Amino acid sequence: MIPESIEMSYFSELGLSEPITRALDSRGYADPTPIQKQSIPSLLEGRDLLGIAQTGTGKTAAFSLPSLHLLMANPQPRQSAACRMLVLSPTRELAAQIAENMRGYAKYTDLSVQCIFGGVPSGKQARALSRGCDVLVATPGRLLDLIEQRALTLRHVEIFVLDEADQMMDLGFIHPLKRIANMLPTPRQSLFFSATMPKAIAELGKQFINNPVLVEVAPQSSTVERVEQFVTLINQTEKQALLTLRLRAGLADGTIDRALVFSRTKHGADRIVRHLDTAGVPAAAIHGNKSQGQRTAALNGFRTGSTRVLVATDIAARGIDVSGVSHVFNYELPNVAEQYVHRIGRTARAGADGIAISFVAPDEKPYLRDIERLTRIKLAPLPLPENFIEDAAGLPAPARKKSSGGGGGRGSGKPRGKGHGQKGGSQSRQDRDGDSGGKRHFRSGRKDGVGAHSGKVRRAG
Repeated sequence: MIPESIEMSYFSELGLSEPITRALDSRGYADPTPIQKQSIPSLLEGRDLLGIAQTGTGKTAAFSLPSLHLLMANPQPRQSAACRMLVLSPTRELAAQIAENMRGYAKYTDLSVQCIFGGVPSGKQARALSRGCDVLVATPGRLLDLIEQRALTLRHVEIFVLDEADQMMDLGFIHPLKRIANMLPTPRQSLFFSATMPKAIAELGKQFINNPVLVEVAPQSSTVERVEQFVTLINQTEKQALLTLRLRAGLADGTIDRALVFSRTKHGADRIVRHLDTAGVPAAAIHGNKSQGQRTAALNGFRTGSTRVLVATDIAARGIDVSGVSHVFNYELPNVAEQYVHRIGRTARAGADGIAISFVAPDEKPYLRDIERLTRIKLAPLPLPENFIEDAAGLPAPARKKSSGGGGGRGSGKPRGKGHGQKGGSQSRQDRDGDSGGKRHFRSGRKDGVGAHSGKVRRAG
């Protein structure tokens, strides 16, 4: 780490080239974040780096700025079907976001930035790569596809960045990453970033980085300090009504600006959106079953504020870096406690406050205990709204979705028994219907006491 005694205060003092500092000035960036202060000097020296940092800490600039500086300082002719810097990202949205930021930082240079990911035809991407580029941002699957098509070689990579390594592991990219590691040349400069550092991630890192500088900007697995965290215990079949009523009230009175809702499954996300739309709460969904055009449109609408509610799965949400997200709703808890930290980190950005509200069914209580054990925070109870039973019973039922033979999105939404509450396996593979929506069963005299909290808690939208 960089000692506090030599910690830099402004980008102009970090030794970056004038075109890069000019681009930062044009964006209004003056004061580096902690990870940037600690990383940039060592990276300018060509050191490998192991960075432990959550999303929203400024790590894209931390690796982009010094890397662009080094590429400029050592100009090389572009090689056909090759790149000098490779950045690997777990999701399409995150890859596109990184590429967009790097183009902005390289605005006053001659460096070219290309981005490749799945979900779109590969032919256009292959043609763009035929001319070569300085920086390539890619997802592992499409990268290997183009390598197998002989449309890309990694022989000329000088700088390699693996971003969101823990999410790469969660998505099952371990074997593709090992293949890519064997294709990379040596010597090279390697940067490895992860929000958490369990043993498996540390072992993976050894294949990429050599004698790295360690930069850890926050205690491992800590939650975002500026996020107020609440929990409402409630039956699974009543979650949809609770979400609808919370969103409708908060959007109407201005306590909710933008809300990100997390669903465990793709079909569940679509079902939530249908219920919200029917109840007069416009929303969009983003997940792996959506086309790239649909995903881009949904994310752009959320960024601009034309859509104020976005429902996402954990995988798709990795690319969501949107300021102004006031609320995160965990419609279902993740079965991996660390994923909760990633979710709530989507709010309270750029110095703003944020609120995270989790709906917890009886069979999700073990997940809640895991989260509270990891974060060392006991989530504050948030009672059900007044007149919840009556208001919920008055909500309209969404139109029945026609079955396409795939098994998801049935109009009744009747529970299938054990769906969402099973441990084990990657969340991306748990795309079951579960009982996260559909027919509501409201009881005025509930014997289980679920959701029947007492005491006053500050209203959270």
